[in-house]
Amino acid sequence: MDVAQLQFLAQQLRKPDGDAGRQIGEQMNAGNYLMNKNTLEHLQAPTGARILEIGMGNGHFVKDILATDPTIRYTGCDYAETMVAEAQARNAAFQQSGQADFMLASASELPFDNDTFDRIFAVNTIYFWEDPAKELAEIRRVLKPDGKLLIAARPSWVMEQMPFTDYGFTRYSKEQLADVLHNNSFSVIELEETREPEYTVNGIVTQMGHMIAIAIKNQ
Repeated sequence: MDVAQLQFLAQQLRKPDGDAGRQIGEQMNAGNYLMNKNTLEHLQAPTGARILEIGMGNGHFVKDILATDPTIRYTGCDYAETMVAEAQARNAAFQQSGQADFMLASASELPFDNDTFDRIFAVNTIYFWEDPAKELAEIRRVLKPDGKLLIAARPSWVMEQMPFTDYGFTRYSKEQLADVLHNNSFSVIELEETREPEYTVNGIVTQMGHMIAIAIKNQ
């Protein structure tokens, strides 16, 4: 890929738009399956929990969350209009039943009351936060006192193998992820890194992996 193509791909990953964005959404579902699956296993949401996902994409994994407990109420927000529309269409039955809703919103300005959610999670979105202090302050505000935040991301050693992450991505090592949470009034109670099978793109073999941080807000 030339620079223009890398920049276009980076922009679509950041904020999917139009037909290209819909295609990217499907590719992300497949390429990030293990990371999403592992994150959902760590949610361990209590009965009747309110769950917020920041950057839910096309909502492919919502069905897996709601399958664990019909009393869960899921809210997904994304700042990409294309993804919100896709998620609403894909999960229309869950919306009609009141189990799920989706809205256009940014992590830096969450349209929810204080202390609303039992669990908040974000997969592959922290790279795009312009001011993590602002986003994390908003998350703290809407997270219940006994709630948990889960952040899942590709570690920097994985991202450095992907040239498009030179454009508009902030890379995080495991230690940097812990630091940004600690520095913004969260206590990390668990931080794991998982290696995934190698992934081949255009003949280039990439060693994949992901990390998941689980944090509680300092009182």
